[in-house]
Amino acid sequence: MGVEKAYEKLLRGEWGGQQVEVDGAGRPLRVLGNKQAKAGQDLHLTIDLKLQIAAEKALGNRNGAIVALNPNNGEVLALVSHPGFDPNIFSKQKLSQKDWDNLQSDDHPLVNRALSAFPPASTFKIVTTTAALESGKFSPNTILQTYGSLTVGGTTFGEWNHAGFGPLGFVGAMQWSSDTFFYQIAKAIGGPTLIEWTRKYGFGQKTGFEFTTEEARGLVPDDNWKRKAWKIPWTVGDSINMSIGQGALQTTPLQVGVMFAVPANGGYRIKPHLLKDNGDAQKWRTSLNMKPETIKILREGLRKVVSEGTAKALNQPDIPPIAGKTGTAEAWKRGIKANHAWFGGYAPADKPEILVVAFAEHSGGGGGSVAAPMVLEVIKSAGLKK
Repeated sequence: MGVEKAYEKLLRGEWGGQQVEVDGAGRPLRVLGNKQAKAGQDLHLTIDLKLQIAAEKALGNRNGAIVALNPNNGEVLALVSHPGFDPNIFSKQKLSQKDWDNLQSDDHPLVNRALSAFPPASTFKIVTTTAALESGKFSPNTILQTYGSLTVGGTTFGEWNHAGFGPLGFVGAMQWSSDTFFYQIAKAIGGPTLIEWTRKYGFGQKTGFEFTTEEARGLVPDDNWKRKAWKIPWTVGDSINMSIGQGALQTTPLQVGVMFAVPANGGYRIKPHLLKDNGDAQKWRTSLNMKPETIKILREGLRKVVSEGTAKALNQPDIPPIAGKTGTAEAWKRGIKANHAWFGGYAPADKPEILVVAFAEHSGGGGGSVAAPMVLEVIKSAGLKK
């Protein structure tokens, strides 16, 4: 499993030996051939031990995941999922009843949450902002009035603070994570445009990460999917839900990391990888051909989230400025509301070297209070100079 499974052919090497002719008593007569053994290759991984330990400590006993990436070349610096399990238990002749019961527990320790799919909540507003500005229907100077709620097609969609934030532009909407701002965006650009950019960001497909059998594709819902699943067409309400990372949209923490890398590195979708490669970083990333002003708005908005918005607690005097986005996904567990908490952030904000995504499953808290402190702890351990 894991790295050993992904690179089995490189690690294993080749057996060597001799082909020998023997007599009836089994005594060697002559050597017919030799095959030289070949040692397996040594692999150098991108994992940073200090960051990996910090991520494990930050996540603690919460169910969830933390992923740390180099946003410029896709190197996976840390990847943690909890709860986990000790793979050495499978080397025993017989699995104990206790080990079996633990593996079958309701916490699902066999599930790698870093590679499993969940609704991304408001972190997804990065994609909605991109789709809006790239569509040509909105400019970087757009100002929209926000409200306590909006009613569309007979359905009322609420603002998270139940009051609205007054008139906002894209930067302010990101800063305060205004839902009603993005509802209006989704209604104007339409489902197809939003879905197109969702896929451009890499959602609904595997990232190319080495753990291919463990990695989920997630789900990017569209009209075809809804007609097959629910026998009804896509509606404006579906676009509205999707615009804030809710509804049927499903993404993995690793995919969310790939999303955050786009504004961090100036508009490139990265391919996460564990095998160290000191070659050209360009082969690990693909340009999304975004307008410079779109990237500028995204970066300004994500910085405002931390400097003045929903993640102000991440302003620390001893580390470089962080840019990021909170997310709180509505979720239920055994009939009780228990939300998922998200935060993705990168630092330094002006020239990112590290990107961290934290996901806390059914934490019951918000992204700013639960997930953001985990990201802060990992970034602090990176030893970045201010």
